[in-house]
Amino acid sequence: MPKRKKYPRLPNAYGSIRFLGKNRTNCYAVHPPCTEINDLGDYVRPKAICYVDDWYVGFAVLNAWHAGTYKPGDEITFKAYRAASSEDLDAFCERLLTDFSAHAHMEIVKKEREPTFRDVYDQWYEWKYGENAKKKLSKASIDSTKAAFKNCAMLHDKVFHELRLNDLQACIDNCPYRSASIELMSSLIKQLYKYALLHELCEKDYSVGLLIPQSDDEHGVPFSDKELCILWANKNDPIVEMLLIMCYSGYRITAYKTITTNTEDWYFQGGIKTASGKDRIVPIHSSIQPLVKARMERDGCILKMSKVYFRSKVYPTLSRLGVTKHTPHDCRHTFSRLCEKYGVNENDRKRMLGHSFGNDITNGIYGHRTLEELRNEIEKIQLPKV
Repeated sequence: MPKRKKYPRLPNAYGSIRFLGKNRTNCYAVHPPCTEINDLGDYVRPKAICYVDDWYVGFAVLNAWHAGTYKPGDEITFKAYRAASSEDLDAFCERLLTDFSAHAHMEIVKKEREPTFRDVYDQWYEWKYGENAKKKLSKASIDSTKAAFKNCAMLHDKVFHELRLNDLQACIDNCPYRSASIELMSSLIKQLYKYALLHELCEKDYSVGLLIPQSDDEHGVPFSDKELCILWANKNDPIVEMLLIMCYSGYRITAYKTITTNTEDWYFQGGIKTASGKDRIVPIHSSIQPLVKARMERDGCILKMSKVYFRSKVYPTLSRLGVTKHTPHDCRHTFSRLCEKYGVNENDRKRMLGHSFGNDITNGIYGHRTLEELRNEIEKIQLPKV
């Protein structure tokens, strides 16, 4: 059986001429370029412009479509021209290309150029937040995304697939803003790489090695004992419940999305950002065990809602309870304060917070502690007296 003829490969984002089977009169479907993305992130083939019986007639249709001159039925004219042509196929294609306007030609060149960081962001943004997005996200989420993109300005005009870890890390390191902004930048970059890999816009995810070196532990105001009493009195509120869990375990809000929660031996395991903070174990203080158990039974995890949504609810909740404005990260400072107040071993406080031991090689490398030893320390923390 003879092989079907191979036709010239069409440029990217040019459209397609699809063979439908030899038993059809018009066996080629002529499609414009794909522009729509489905919920899975895959391009959706658009409706055919027309159906023709000859690939080269389909090619003529695409040329006219790009030039903006195609009208339904023009394929009949192109078919007649093709049948009457005595030129070879290369010359035939060359003559068709002369119908292109300069504007159409420039648009094709633009589509074929290698996408920059900005181009990938624009595609991803439309997929995530556009009219055909899988779900509608909050204005706070959109604003955070736009701010993160703005802070990545040094990457905007660089070709995406040429970026390397050094470029990404330099963008993070040179950000002059607080750690919360840097975390949003890191999250955006990671999401763009996930999208780019899915659509073959790059070959490797260099965001995997991205680090957030700037510490966000320098600033923050811990909850006072009086404020903790108010929180405990309102522990049935889901936002307050989460704040209390954070105040008595010390993890960053982001970590609660991925940490392991063991309700048999009662400990958390995991962490983010630094080598000393990742995969650390923190015993679950007896005071919050009922809260953790209830949350796991109800939601199947510690933090089911998005971080953005949780942050948006913290300030109104605290205001309603008459508590001074605090950020979620202030819970981490609260845990550190409680450890100091109740005499938790300093090295164990560092271990549970995921702090580095610096040049202290003895504790940093050889200072291993069992779960029960850490539990004895964390249980020194007492509930505030009403």
